[in-house]
Amino acid sequence: MGPICVAKHLAPHLPGHTGAEQDITSAHGTGAVSAAPFGSASILLISYGYIKMLGKDGVRMATEYAILNANYMRARLEKKYKILYTGTNGTCAHEFIVDLRPFKTSAGVEAEDVAKRLVDYGFHAPTLSFPVPGTIMVEPTESEDKAELDRFCDAMLSIHDEIMDIQEGRSDKTDNALKNSPHTQQMICADEWKHPYSRQSAAFPLHYVVHNKFWPSVARVNNTYGDRNLICSCEPVESYAS
Repeated sequence: MGPICVAKHLAPHLPGHTGAEQDITSAHGTGAVSAAPFGSASILLISYGYIKMLGKDGVRMATEYAILNANYMRARLEKKYKILYTGTNGTCAHEFIVDLRPFKTSAGVEAEDVAKRLVDYGFHAPTLSFPVPGTIMVEPTESEDKAELDRFCDAMLSIHDEIMDIQEGRSDKTDNALKNSPHTQQMICADEWKHPYSRQSAAFPLHYVVHNKFWPSVARVNNTYGDRNLICSCEPVESYAS
């Protein structure tokens, strides 16, 4: 929610809204893209309420904690991962970008593999491949305590060890915990286990996972199949005959 800024020559092509008191739809515009002429103003209430509750000092403190949290995690992870776009002193703002592209060449591991593997550690992956393809962008905000920050860092460092096992030949390059992640309860409890790594390392890679395990309901899917193949979920015409 906010202003849309474009160069002057693109202004005639901006979307408008036919229901506005003043017609803001140009001859070349695309018409309405929202039910309300200027978007949903209710979105702003969340930010407004948050700022009002915190107050001037609270907003500043929240910002300081967000920056501190991000730099704490950056400092822990930069020993194993390349961090992009840091400042002149090697620091970041409230978020930082972890570059996973080198592992595609060295171990055949991509950013998506790391994102899926994080599910086995109990985490929904942070922003994937934005704004840089092949990376993850970590934004801890001000709301996470140090134990939670450490838990995520421990997971990322453990995943780095798994990548190194692949890179150095200790793990199979195609049949490994990253490529097969996430692991469902059905996979782990099945009578048959054909993978060269253990069930324990697949489902419980760190000690804290044992005490608070999140089981994904679905294993890995082809993320792009549905985008590239039209699948109709409607009833067949024959069903309407009855």
